[in-house]
Amino acid sequence: MNHYYNKNLKTFARELRTESVSKGEKYIWKALLSKGKTSVKFKRQRPILYFIVDFFCQEIGLIIEIDGNSHALNGSKDKWRQDQLEKIGFTVLRFSEGDVLQNLDLVEAQIRHVIYCLKKGDIN
Repeated sequence: MNHYYNKNLKTFARELRTESVSKGEKYIWKALLSKGKTSVKFKRQRPILYFIVDFFCQEIGLIIEIDGNSHALNGSKDKWRQDQLEKIGFTVLRFSEGDVLQNLDLVEAQIRHVIYCLKKGDIN
């Protein structure tokens, strides 16, 4: 299955993984998404189409985006980006950095629910 991997963004994605990861992204990665802590495997800073998504689970087509302060003024751009990713079949979950840092239990519950539904085929 083609997951729209964009190898031209590989170097930039690597830089994002190592140099400019937000506090929320680091926190959710260590606490929840790394090393099989969910029932699926996630990759960080994955190039898809002409975007680099924060977290991607290829197995179920799930993208998780953590919106920090830089997203406050980019609502329409973020919406367009999400629409493009959903048009090619991905499910996109968005969380604010504040929610990740302050309400990780609720974020985790939402993520686990969506993973469960996608594995069952209950979400388009």
